[in-house]
Amino acid sequence: MKLNRIGYLIKSGFKGIFSHGLMSFASVTIIMACLIIMGSFSLLIVNINNIIDDLENENEVVAFVDENLSDEAAQALQNISGVRFVSREDARTSFEEDYDKSLFSDIDSSVFRHRYVINLADISLMGDTKAALESVDGIAKVNAHLEYAKGFITVRNIVSVVSLVLIILLTAVSLLIMTNTIKLATFTRREEIAIMKMVGASNGFIRCPFVVEGLVLGLLGGGLAFLLEWGIYVLVCNKIVTGVTGTLISVVAFSTVMWPLLIAFMAAGVLVGVIGGMTAIRNYLKV
Repeated sequence: MKLNRIGYLIKSGFKGIFSHGLMSFASVTIIMACLIIMGSFSLLIVNINNIIDDLENENEVVAFVDENLSDEAAQALQNISGVRFVSREDARTSFEEDYDKSLFSDIDSSVFRHRYVINLADISLMGDTKAALESVDGIAKVNAHLEYAKGFITVRNIVSVVSLVLIILLTAVSLLIMTNTIKLATFTRREEIAIMKMVGASNGFIRCPFVVEGLVLGLLGGGLAFLLEWGIYVLVCNKIVTGVTGTLISVVAFSTVMWPLLIAFMAAGVLVGVIGGMTAIRNYLKV
């Protein structure tokens, strides 16, 4: 294809955008709104997964050793990698570090039990781990925060499912709006398209300006949505960090997810725009 012909097709695509300025603005706005909602839910999932990862790194299952076992027999139970033995003396020292040391001045170490501390790599396996430890001879009691683990896993699953459904629905809405916008452009130029078909213009030549129009609108919507998402995320994160919850949870820095989010937004904009441009003109090419 000659350069002047390519230039003509691109120019026609941009001309279609400005000739239907109101609908083009509506399309960009809808794309932005859909991408911001999708991006917000995606960032929420990222932060929930980050919180759960932190819990998995810090969460522990504590198995208390039967008091009837000797010190040597208690230590001999440690036959699994990743398990840390905590003696009575170590347990007392840990309590003294966490609380007022004077509270334990008259308490002998024998009051505490030998114990094993297990750090879980996968919080969803806490229930199975607890059951397995309780079946070990010499283990008297196992402490595990199953309710917290199940709660976070449930929240993560619900948010993931809801986000996936919303992403699918909003993508469909964006495609519909984009297609209708370009259909309006094709309707006003239907006679021109018919004449071009009669003189032998190929479908690809006729379709190209509309694809360019959808591409530009999609890129514009994706770029603006990314900038707005950036501002909203930073604003919300600052509120969380400076608030009470900032001491309880950690927030993923935007710089960590910036490039994947930008690529996803631009790719989604291009996908919606190009598909919208290609499908909108399909009926008018059947001449």
